[in-house]
Amino acid sequence: SEGRNHETIDAIASAIRRPGVHLLDVQSDVDHNRSVFTVVGASELLVDAVFDGVATAVTHIDLRTHQGAHPRMGAADVVPFVPLLDTKIEVALEAAATLGERVATELGVPVYFYEMSARQADRRNLEKIRGKGFEELRTAIARDESQAPDLGPRRVHETAGAIAVGARRPL
Repeated sequence: SEGRNHETIDAIASAIRRPGVHLLDVQSDVDHNRSVFTVVGASELLVDAVFDGVATAVTHIDLRTHQGAHPRMGAADVVPFVPLLDTKIEVALEAAATLGERVATELGVPVYFYEMSARQADRRNLEKIRGKGFEELRTAIARDESQAPDLGPRRVHETAGAIAVGARRPL
C-alpha cells in the first residue's frame, strides 16, 4: 500500500533482493497509492525475501495516514504465491502457510488466507476479506466473529493493518 513515496518503494525492493530471488518488476500507481512487486525464486528463498519485504512495509507504511483510490487492509496488503512452469500448487500453498505464520508470529500482523489457501470457504474471494478496507476492519475484527483472522491477533496492527496471503493459479 504505497505508490507515491519512492524511498519506501525502494526500501521494500531492496529488502526483497537477494541471490536466488529475482525482482522482475515493480509497478506503482500514484492514484491508488499501491505498488506491485513481481518476484520469482525457489520457494524457501522466496518466502524469506517476501517476508523481508512485508517487514519493511510494516515499518515504513502507516495506514492511519494512507490515502488512495483502492480499498486496502494492510501496509503489505495482498501476497499471492503463484506456481509457474512445472511447480505444483502444493509448493505455493506451503509457501503461503509459512509466510502467514511468520507474519503473524514475528510481526504481530493478523493474517487472512484467501484463494486456494483459504481456511474458510467464504474467504476464497479476496474482496470478501478486504471489505471496505482498513477503517472497517479496524472495528470489525474484534467484534464480528466472521472477521476474525486465520492467524495472529484479533486486532489490526496499529499502523500496518492486516494482510491477505494466498496461493492461486496465474491470472
